[in-house]
Amino acid sequence: QVQVVESGGGLVQPGGSLRLSCAASGSKFSANGMGWYRQAPGKERELVAGFSSSGTTNYADSVKGRFTISRDNAKNAVYLQMNSLKSEDTAVYYCNARTIYGGNFWGKGTLVTVSS
Repeated sequence: QVQVVESGGGLVQPGGSLRLSCAASGSKFSANGMGWYRQAPGKERELVAGFSSSGTTNYADSVKGRFTISRDNAKNAVYLQMNSLKSEDTAVYYCNARTIYGGNFWGKGTLVTVSS
C-alpha cells in the first residue's frame, strides 16, 4: 500500500522559516517524481516546487529565491525549505509522488500558517 506522509507544518511569523518533509513508501518511485503543491483557502491547488524529467528544479514564481526543494532518493523523501515566509504562503502543503508504474499519489497535507 502506497503511503505519502508530510510533516513540518505549523505557525510561523512573517519572515520566518519552516522545513517540510515528505516520505513515500509502498512502491518504487520515480527519481524526479516527487514534489510540493499547496492550496490556499478559496484557491486552486498549485505547484510550489518539483523536479523536471532531467532533474532540474522548478519553482512557482512566487517562491523563487525563498524556497528550496531537495530530495533523498534512497529514502524516497523530499524536503521543502521555506525562508522569508509571507502571509500569502499560508496554505495546506501537499506532497505528490509518482511511481515508476505511472501511479500518482498525494499526502493528506500539512498546514502552514504565516501570521503575526
